[in-house]
Amino acid sequence: MDGQPSVSAVLEQIAPRLRRAREKKGVSLADLARATGISTSTLSRLESAQRKPSLELLLPITAALGIPLDEIVAAPRILDPRVPQQPTGRDGRVLIPLSRQQGEPRAYKMTIPAHDEQPHLRTHTGYEWLYVLRGRLRVRLGDHDFVMGAGEAAEFDCQIPHWFGSAGRGSVEVLSLFGKQGERIHLRTRRR
Repeated sequence: MDGQPSVSAVLEQIAPRLRRAREKKGVSLADLARATGISTSTLSRLESAQRKPSLELLLPITAALGIPLDEIVAAPRILDPRVPQQPTGRDGRVLIPLSRQQGEPRAYKMTIPAHDEQPHLRTHTGYEWLYVLRGRLRVRLGDHDFVMGAGEAAEFDCQIPHWFGSAGRGSVEVLSLFGKQGERIHLRTRRR
């Protein structure tokens, strides 16, 4: 696959595009039938995807509506799905956003350097999910103090006093999902 939509996917988009174009122009099916010589029932079936579109039908319709054929039959543009890597830093930590949208939850990759800092617990609204990619992560969560290794995950309510940082001599890399509204991570796996 080269990332292009299939022919059937493009054909499925023609029916709603035809209807939107006609309605946008304020033209009834009866008016379009008179202008094109195509029966009202055929036009209705085209708009409801009950009839396969052909150039023989689409050319007079687009001409009568005064729109280019590309507006009806063009494959949808596929935007580059990659998220721009724009790291930010604070207190030696490097934060790389992994989600493009401004909505919730937000995904980040964090690199936390080794420090001899004392944990400073804090609270705020939201819910956080952490996954250790590389290194060892020390987590303080309320009365709990534990170390996580690569492949381990944790989730917690940010209203609980918490802190996390490198537990070893080297840095630690972590994936983080954070939502202000308290969303929990939902993992979906296939049953074996």
